[in-house]
Amino acid sequence: MKMIYVLFLFALLSYTNASVNDFCVADLKGPDSPSGYQCKPISSVTADDFVFHGFVAGNTTNSFNAALTSAFVTDFPGVNGLGISAARLDIAKGGSIPMHTHPGATELLIMVEGEITAGFMTPTALYSKTLKPGDLMVFPQGQLHFQVNSGNGKATAFLAFSSANPGAQLLDLLLFGNALSTDIVAQTTFLDVAQVKKLKARFGGRN
Repeated sequence: MKMIYVLFLFALLSYTNASVNDFCVADLKGPDSPSGYQCKPISSVTADDFVFHGFVAGNTTNSFNAALTSAFVTDFPGVNGLGISAARLDIAKGGSIPMHTHPGATELLIMVEGEITAGFMTPTALYSKTLKPGDLMVFPQGQLHFQVNSGNGKATAFLAFSSANPGAQLLDLLLFGNALSTDIVAQTTFLDVAQVKKLKARFGGRN
């Protein structure tokens, strides 16, 4: 009987804690951590913390001919601790989002306009599909994936992530946007030195 009372008290405290902490709007002045930002004092929370403005097309004039408009925790404090965030993806004709991963989240792509060929890879398989408006595709957390505009005009998709701060590691920038020597990059990627130098110049690498 005593154990039942203990379990009941534990359940009650757990429920009470969950009720008190229904949300935790990010205090962006403090440090980020694996569990998210610390909470703003409830007295300073307003409706604006739960609304994101500017979910519009970004500037696609860049190396990738693509733009990502993010609504992550640093842009949208209300999603802190909720395990969700969003982004808008715009890709001009001929553009692409190169091979990349999201270490902290699964990604769901929702096609809105145009045509995108997207896919992800595992050590043993490739899963790729050409997507049109109304199609959805999911990219499991940590998997190397890509999106390419394979249509005749611009392409737009909305993205949802299973984290307030999904993070991203772009393979091109990791390989060619750093100070690792050209010779080592060439040896480890089997590209010739001239090609590595060309890519380093494009992505801001040195040496």
